[in-house]
Amino acid sequence: MKTALLIGATGLVGKELLHKLLECDQYEKVITVTRRPIEVVNDKLEQLVINFDDLDKCRKLFEVDTVFCTLGTTMKKAKTKRNFVKVDFDYPVNAAKLALDRGASQFFIVTAMGANQHSPFFYNQVKGNVEAAIEQLGFPTLYIIRPSLLIGHRNEGRFGEDVGQFITKALPFLFKGPLQKYQPNEARSVASAMLNLSLKEQTGTFIVESELIEEYK
Repeated sequence: MKTALLIGATGLVGKELLHKLLECDQYEKVITVTRRPIEVVNDKLEQLVINFDDLDKCRKLFEVDTVFCTLGTTMKKAKTKRNFVKVDFDYPVNAAKLALDRGASQFFIVTAMGANQHSPFFYNQVKGNVEAAIEQLGFPTLYIIRPSLLIGHRNEGRFGEDVGQFITKALPFLFKGPLQKYQPNEARSVASAMLNLSLKEQTGTFIVESELIEEYK
C-alpha cells in the first residue's frame, strides 16, 4: 500500500489525479496541499490549505512514497514574471527538496511540451529550468510529464483551450505522424498516465512527452 502527497489538487490535472488516487486500491492515504479548500470528502484524504511560501513548515507531510506536483499558472494570472517563476519554479523545487529530504522515493512534475532552459520563450525557459533543477536533486524515481495544450473542464474559460478542443474534435486527422505530438492532451489522460506510472516502481529519470501520455493512460 502506498501513500501520496498531491500539490496542486485544484488545478485541471490535479483535480483529475486526486479522484483517480482516491479510487486506486494501491493508495491507502492521499494528502493534498492547496491554496484554497477542495470540496472532496473521503476517508483516505487528508487536506491542508496553506500559503505555499510556508511550505517549509509542513515538512512532515512529505513523509510519503510519492509526491505529485501539478502546480502551474499563466502570465495572465501571475501578472509579473517574478510571480510566474514563484509558482512554476520556486514552489515545485522547494517541494522536491522537502520530498527528497523526508524520504519520498517518487516525484512527478507536470511541465510542458517544449520545455527548454535555452528556449527564447520565457514560459518554456522556466519549465526547462524547473526540470533541470529537480533532476539535479537525484531522486530515485523522477517523472517529468510534458503535455501539449491541456484540455478539460475549467471553472474559467481559456480561449486557447477552447480552440484546441474544437480543432481536436472537428479535425482529428490533423494530428497524425510528426504532428501527433501537437495534439492537445486531455487532463484526465495525463492524470491516468501519472497514476499508472507511479505503480510501476521503476527507478531512474523519465521524460514523458505529449504523444506518449496516451500510451500510459
